[in-house]
Amino acid sequence: MATSTPTPLITVNGKETPLAPAAPHTTVLDFLRERGLTGTKEGCAEGECGACSVLVARPGVDKPTDWVAVNACLVPAAALDGQEVITSEGLATPGEPGTPPALHPVQEEMAVRGGSQCGYCTPGFVCSMAAEYYRPDRCAHAAPPDGAGSGHGHPEHGDPEHGPNGFDLHALSGNLCRCTGYRPIRDAAFAVGTPAGDDPLALRREQSPPAPAATAYTRDDSTFLRPGSLAEALELLRERPGAVVVAGSTDWGVEVNIRSRRADCVIAIDRLPELRSLHVASDHIEIGAAQTLTEIERRLDGTVPLLAELFPQFASRLIRNSATLGGNLGTGSPIGDSPPVLLALEASVVLADADGEREVPLGDYFTGYRQSVRRPGELIRAVRIPLPLSPVTAFHKIAKRRFDDISSVAVAFALDIQDGIVRKARIGLGGVAATPLRALATEAALEGRAWTAETAEAAAEVLKAQGTPMDDHRASAAYRSAMLGQSLLKLYSQTTEAVSS
Repeated sequence: MATSTPTPLITVNGKETPLAPAAPHTTVLDFLRERGLTGTKEGCAEGECGACSVLVARPGVDKPTDWVAVNACLVPAAALDGQEVITSEGLATPGEPGTPPALHPVQEEMAVRGGSQCGYCTPGFVCSMAAEYYRPDRCAHAAPPDGAGSGHGHPEHGDPEHGPNGFDLHALSGNLCRCTGYRPIRDAAFAVGTPAGDDPLALRREQSPPAPAATAYTRDDSTFLRPGSLAEALELLRERPGAVVVAGSTDWGVEVNIRSRRADCVIAIDRLPELRSLHVASDHIEIGAAQTLTEIERRLDGTVPLLAELFPQFASRLIRNSATLGGNLGTGSPIGDSPPVLLALEASVVLADADGEREVPLGDYFTGYRQSVRRPGELIRAVRIPLPLSPVTAFHKIAKRRFDDISSVAVAFALDIQDGIVRKARIGLGGVAATPLRALATEAALEGRAWTAETAEAAAEVLKAQGTPMDDHRASAAYRSAMLGQSLLKLYSQTTEAVSS
């Protein structure tokens, strides 16, 4: 294994801070609070409220470094060995001795526009807002500020979810406020200008982020390991087949917090270069399993429309900043949002172990509830999507909330319609069986037939009977079945005009 740091260190607000004596399972949230940085709050401990949001320096898409907001309650502190973290306390500029610090522009706007009441959620909102404030392509579309804290943006922005300054409200989709209300928070977000030329966090984006440190940290009979390469990771898994593998930790972090689960050994693979590539070939797109969903979204930039439709509906921006496709598929959850989309895209997974690789169609990957063909010692290295893509696609997520919610039913469509005939149909389903699945009978009911209301209605009846939906607190079986049929009718309604034109 590569040489590891003898004492894990995290740079917090510019100061190197040792991880010890924290246990390997200690979250970034608890690590910070134990050191007096109590602006980082615990609200839900499962990544749904954003009160714990902090900024982390990550490899950038448009610049060497991006400031990325993450849920501190989910990330193991050991996973940030050698990394840089900024909390709400670190955003303000220290004043002269005896004078208070100068508020950050985001903090200033939140204050003057009444964006805080009880204040519990405010530091998390501020950190999420700061990450969007420093997003390089937002700044590229924002006009120069005409005064302190104000910004007048590019005219292409102005829809309800984008401010005139280019601010994307999805950046705050993982932050909840129970007393202030969201209008003044939105007003603050839409009022921030562009970073000043001497803003130290803006200047920091021009330098590379810290390289991930190879880490071996043991305390109280528990070990956290970060190997330096994929080969090392696979050898570790061969030696420790019972180890817990984490990337974004958005699933395992909940297990640690809510169910008090502990692991003898955790192996972090989120920064392995071999798992973080994105390659577009003539016949397929290969996406590294440890790229975050936000990175994939920004790098693909709409070239896979079905994924582009999925991403805004997948949890929240805070979760997407950490979550990975490999992790979402690795859990084998029947209600994960990415499997239906990837099934419709006819994706496959590349599985790797110490002896080599194999490629498995995603339709053959799931074998039971949270079970798959992945063997002990194997990792998902990449996801491959074949090209060309079907031209008619849609992702329908039925949930109780528009954003940041778990699906009751998820349906993904990929159709090839030529001269009014359905030449090819691929439909992925989630939430209606013990595993994500392809709606094979419905596909057969569509292929070779005219794309008409009669065909859609007949196929919708077939789709209603796909899977084995169950009654639970999210939805009844009857409701789930009805939503499957309605989803296909909705697709027909949405696409008829586009296909006929």
